[in-house]
Amino acid sequence: MVKEFAEGKLDVAEEVVATIAGAAAIECYGLVGMASRKISDGFAELLGKESLSKGVKVHLEDNEVVIDLYIIVNYGVKISEVAHNVMEKVGYSVKNMTGLDVKAVNVVVQGVRVNPHK
Repeated sequence: MVKEFAEGKLDVAEEVVATIAGAAAIECYGLVGMASRKISDGFAELLGKESLSKGVKVHLEDNEVVIDLYIIVNYGVKISEVAHNVMEKVGYSVKNMTGLDVKAVNVVVQGVRVNPHK
C-alpha cells in the first residue's frame, strides 16, 4: 500500500494495516473479538489479541484500501450499531495512522458470544 508525498513515498505493508484495523475494532463496545476468516464446522473461532490481523483482510481497489473485518459480538447488542461503530473507528484509525485513503470497511459477523454468567 503506497501513499505518495511531495518528498517521496510511504509503503505500508498489508499486515500493518490489518493490525491497526484489528486493534481499533476491538476497542468498540459490543465486540467480543476478532474471528477467524474461515468458519469450520459452523463455529467461529475467537482469535487472541496476538492474532488481531488474522481476522482482517486488506486489499487495494482504485488506489484506496478496502478492509474486511471478521468479528464476534456480544449477545444482546444491536449488531447493526456495533458494525457501524467498528466501520467508523477502523476507517478513522487507518486513515489517521497511515495516511492511506480508506474506500470501505466491511464487517462480517461470524458469531455471537453468549455470556453464561448472567
